[in-house]
Amino acid sequence: LAQFQQGFVLALVLIYLIMVLQFRSFVDPFVVLLTVPLGLMGVGLMLFLTGTNLSVMAAMGIIMMVGLVVAYSILMVDYANRLVQNGRSLRDGIAEAARVRIRPILMTSLAAVLALSPMAIGGRGAEANAPLARAIIGGALAAAILTLVVVPCLYIIFKREPRTPSPPMDA
Repeated sequence: LAQFQQGFVLALVLIYLIMVLQFRSFVDPFVVLLTVPLGLMGVGLMLFLTGTNLSVMAAMGIIMMVGLVVAYSILMVDYANRLVQNGRSLRDGIAEAARVRIRPILMTSLAAVLALSPMAIGGRGAEANAPLARAIIGGALAAAILTLVVVPCLYIIFKREPRTPSPPMDA
């Protein structure tokens, strides 16, 4: 488990560094990676509800889930950045990005859930891979829903201009 944790942290750092190069920003990748805990909440809930132990297969599912979650957030942040560069305000840009990208995010999540459901149910030799499928399903569902709510909030919080103090009023 310690090796998995080290690998997971290393993977997150490498993903962050690659996104810094891609976005040319330190803030945007941070917003994207803050959605990973949203997926982990879904994984934990799904494993708990199904009575599945955290195993090597579930850990592999977590790693695969991170890729899905990051993809959801990249879709929204990248589109919002393009809208803001074209003159939209932060709020309008991220709201439009969420509205336009809701369909691809939900369709990707639904495709993952439907494709992995037979494996998650198990039966006839498929029980060994069930923790992997359950972890991905839980993470994909939680991340799809929470990404559409949390990413816009994080985007506005981290991207807004710092407030300048107003000059004191003369009495």
